Amino acid sequence: MSITPSELRADIYRLLDQVISTGVPLEVMRNGRLLRIAVEPPPSKLDHLMAHPDYVRGDPEELIEMDWSTDWNPEPN
Repeated sequence: MSITPSELRADIYRLLDQVISTGVPLEVMRNGRLLRIAVEPPPSKLDHLMAHPDYVRGDPEELIEMDWSTDWNPEPN
């Protein structure tokens, strides 16, 4: 749907609610340029995850059965 700025101003709240409820973008023609009002999709919960390179990924039981004798040094650094 394309409207003029005057039409948007006259009924902005109803038009914005319509965009939110239907998900259909609203197009406003201003000075020969097309502006689009659209609902932004919600961010994924995975977008907020932070990398933790110090954590072990995998089965912790495998750590118990590892042979650390070649890497272990009883003398402090």
